[in-house]
Amino acid sequence: MMSTAKKAKPDDLKATWINIFRYIKKYRFLFVLAVVLSAIGTVLGLLGPYLISDLTDLIKEGIDGEMDMDEVKRVAAILFGLYAVSGLISFVENYMMATVSQRCAQMFRRDIIRKFNVIPLRYFDRTSKGDVMSRVTNDADTLGTSMNQCIGSIVSSVTVLVGTFILMAFLSIHLTALSVAIAVVGFLVIKVVAKRTQKYFKSQQKNLGAMNGLIEEQYSGHTVVTIYAGQKEAMGRFTTINDELGKTAFRSQFLGGISAHLNGLISNVGYVLVCVTGAMLYMNGVISFGVIIAFMIYVKHFTGAFSQISYAVVSMQQVAASAERIFKFLDYEEMPRETPTIEMERADGRVEFRDICFGYDPDREIIHDFSATVEPGQKVAIVGPTGAGKTTVINLLMRFYETNSGSILIDGVPLTDLTREQVRNLFGMVLQETWMFEGTLRENIVMNREGVTDEDLDRVCEAVGLHHYISSLPNGYDTKMREDYSLSVGQ
Repeated sequence: MMSTAKKAKPDDLKATWINIFRYIKKYRFLFVLAVVLSAIGTVLGLLGPYLISDLTDLIKEGIDGEMDMDEVKRVAAILFGLYAVSGLISFVENYMMATVSQRCAQMFRRDIIRKFNVIPLRYFDRTSKGDVMSRVTNDADTLGTSMNQCIGSIVSSVTVLVGTFILMAFLSIHLTALSVAIAVVGFLVIKVVAKRTQKYFKSQQKNLGAMNGLIEEQYSGHTVVTIYAGQKEAMGRFTTINDELGKTAFRSQFLGGISAHLNGLISNVGYVLVCVTGAMLYMNGVISFGVIIAFMIYVKHFTGAFSQISYAVVSMQQVAASAERIFKFLDYEEMPRETPTIEMERADGRVEFRDICFGYDPDREIIHDFSATVEPGQKVAIVGPTGAGKTTVINLLMRFYETNSGSILIDGVPLTDLTREQVRNLFGMVLQETWMFEGTLRENIVMNREGVTDEDLDRVCEAVGLHHYISSLPNGYDTKMREDYSLSVGQ
């Protein structure tokens, strides 16, 4: 399981990406091949303007004198082949990169779901359901989509920068120096804006989780809110979180978008400067007319690469913000793995609480030296005011939480000598909250127990007085539970 990855510290972009690459490592062959193909496809595309320079000079010579059509056709054929192969390689590279990113997103979702089964219950006491769900859906999806965009863009953009610089240097060192100066200005703009954008993306994802948590809470508790006329208060809480989400989303998207627009402005200004400078060099016989045409294309590529990097940086920040939330969840301490020391399939039912001390918060104990014994067949009711610890006693009995001190014994066997699964198989629990999963009544009653026959099902339902009602339904035990057909709380 990937949750053994090192914890990423807040604002530590490097550590977060190291953890992401631990997931990519499983598909390293596809990933490396996609990176190599991206570089090759980009290089082939960059050779085009270099040949366009030769083609332009051939055409210009033909205007002034006799045109060498065979040479023109040869250069044009090479150009066509280069662009065709480059396009095909880019298609394959995009397919591979999308495969890697989506499979990584699948692994993130799988590991989050697995974590649900091994994480202590106290985590869910302190975290809203919506926030946890947001990590499974929003954050994992953001990773899948943005990771594909940013990695592919960075690889191709870096290749464009290096390749274009080399080819431009071959054509004209003067225009190359001017282009680099323009690009440096664009890079500094990206650096300044990106530094301020990261904190807003983190706040946006955090507020999105809080929003999902509030909506889930309000939806599931809609009846209670309505009965107690709490709509105004609920709307106030929603408005507060929604306003905060709107502010952080605006700032992150605005700053993320403005960097690309500023870089585009610098690119266009540089384009004009290169055209003017190139015309002066041509008039002085330093370069040919074809070099100006090639440089006009290369400058667009060169400065455009910085624009792509600015978009990629924004995507990287989105990925890092989402990944950090996921890794914080995956790195949360797990319940220790258990190996049964005693086999117990059935119990007589003698339950003993011996000198139990417990507190949800280690510094605040709510049960002090509690001892009690329940004999087999004895009926016991635990009563008391809210907060007295009634539910807590049951939570300890089911090993949802571990005691601070003392022990609970079943037929003289400490619960710690049994696995949690063994303990829970010994009990039948009727929860305060009613919950029906989507599916048939049979599936809801049987749940995860294997080997339950129809006779077993009938016998149990007869014992609790449910068989007659279920038999009166059109499809009996195969009646499907869904949103437009449900049971009352009593049923």
